[in-house]
Amino acid sequence: MLLRLLRKRRLEKALATFPHEVEVVWRSYQLDPGSPKDAVDTVGDYLGRKYGGGPEAGRAMIDRVEAVAAEEGMIWRHSQSLRVNTLDAHRLLHAALADGGPKLQGDLKEALLKAYFVDTRNVADHGVLAEIAAEVGLDAGRIREVLGSVVYTDEVWNDQQTAASLGATGVPFYVIDRAYGIAGAESAEVFSNVLRQAWEASHPSLQMVQADDSCGPDGCVVPQR
Repeated sequence: MLLRLLRKRRLEKALATFPHEVEVVWRSYQLDPGSPKDAVDTVGDYLGRKYGGGPEAGRAMIDRVEAVAAEEGMIWRHSQSLRVNTLDAHRLLHAALADGGPKLQGDLKEALLKAYFVDTRNVADHGVLAEIAAEVGLDAGRIREVLGSVVYTDEVWNDQQTAASLGATGVPFYVIDRAYGIAGAESAEVFSNVLRQAWEASHPSLQMVQADDSCGPDGCVVPQR
């Protein structure tokens, strides 16, 4: 998940210099849908237990990625992040997209990532989620409606299935124009190149065949026979 935020920053760098407008929509993909709703582990402890070596080994795994993130100016505390289920957070992201479009959804996405990676907050807790969503502008009544129901659950699972059909096996995974996929922590330059390639493919330049009998502002040229 650390790579997801790192890749987001590199995408943002590419978009900052891309001369055309791009709409970014965040889709759901749970790496660990079996995570508990109640926080019982930090990510560092969980990784150390899952792969062996204990908490120190888990933290060492995260430290390697955090070192790369530091080069992008990001300071994380992911070894202390709480391993919890993110289904409800994803459902709120769908609500934000429906109510406020990509801008509101993007603001909520950024706030959730900060809460998880930097502030080590419990992003499964409804009180925490409600506070974060309200801070970025999602309507309080809408937040209660979503968190008090199962609305958008199907959309989350549909996103997951769509991602798998497109070849995603993990995160980060970006799809541009449903034609170009980018997986892993690629550079901003890679994003820029793919964005340019996608734009050129969807906006082909007209290939002109000039005839010698065309008309212009000074009249028509009559070819000599």
